[in-house]
Amino acid sequence: MLQPRYLSVILALVIAIVTTAFLSFIPSSDLVTMTIGFLTCFIFGGVLIYFALDYLVFQEVNSLYDRIKQIKKKDFSVTPRKQLVEKENPIELLKKELNVYVATKEGEVQDLKKAAKYRQEFLADVSHELKTPIFAAQGFVHTLLDNPDEDLEIRMKFLEKAAKSLDGLDNLVQDLLTVSQIETGAIKIEKKKINLRPLIEEIFEQVEAKAKKRDVKLKLIAPKGEIQVKADTQRISQVIMNLVVNAIKYGNEKGLVQIIITEKKKAYTISVVDNGPGIPDEHLHRIFERFYRVDKSRAKNSGGTGLGLSIVKHIVQAHNSKISVQSEENKGTRFEFKLEKA
Repeated sequence: MLQPRYLSVILALVIAIVTTAFLSFIPSSDLVTMTIGFLTCFIFGGVLIYFALDYLVFQEVNSLYDRIKQIKKKDFSVTPRKQLVEKENPIELLKKELNVYVATKEGEVQDLKKAAKYRQEFLADVSHELKTPIFAAQGFVHTLLDNPDEDLEIRMKFLEKAAKSLDGLDNLVQDLLTVSQIETGAIKIEKKKINLRPLIEEIFEQVEAKAKKRDVKLKLIAPKGEIQVKADTQRISQVIMNLVVNAIKYGNEKGLVQIIITEKKKAYTISVVDNGPGIPDEHLHRIFERFYRVDKSRAKNSGGTGLGLSIVKHIVQAHNSKISVQSEENKGTRFEFKLEKA
């Protein structure tokens, strides 16, 4: 769009030409009269139009534009206004700014809709996950209450099943609490110098019974000597434990689970690799979501809460790193993240 001075010149010229044209139809008008009329209309018309545009239109629009900029920046300090002749046309600026502002607000609305949908799905998932162990425990307890003379062995069996359901409920609540605390910053990551080798060897000892049950071999491939990193011992142990247990659970029987540590210039890359059935491509982008399970029935049977990988993701992010997953069906899965060298 034209700036006010150019617009006022054009409008004044049009008015002067029209006025001169009318004067030419008057018999008594001569060239001098028409010239004087043309110049008078052009000069005074241009000045009047310029100031009218400046003070009545452009100044107000420019003020509105400045207000929008202040709102976007959340800054309400007054910025001195430059001369309009030295600035881009404020109407054009206003149009651009409003387009950007509307696009931003539309994006925010879409994000709010996604967040609302996510909350609904999350509440539905939590309700479902809590309901399952509660109903199971209720069923076993009420059966015992309805049959007080039942054989002792049967009563013990039902109590064990009820206890198992309640243990699962406790694990779910603890995992929910952990995710919430990490997201809100209630759990602080305390980085210190730790050696990964003994930590991983201890994890292998803790999961040895699970591995033997499925005849899975555990193997550590790492550089010789100490593997010193900056990390929170408890939380990184939780990450590696979770990944190894998942690899044992969902990998092949008589399979192989490896932890491969690769040394980089400033960090170590930790990979947990199995040679199991893998994860289909359509599930990979959602694998770290809360309660998301690739095979729901299988995950239920394995006793998982569906929050393990979500916790892993948050802990790794709290270490200023990122976890990735690569998988190929019938060839295995690799989870990988980096830790800073100590």
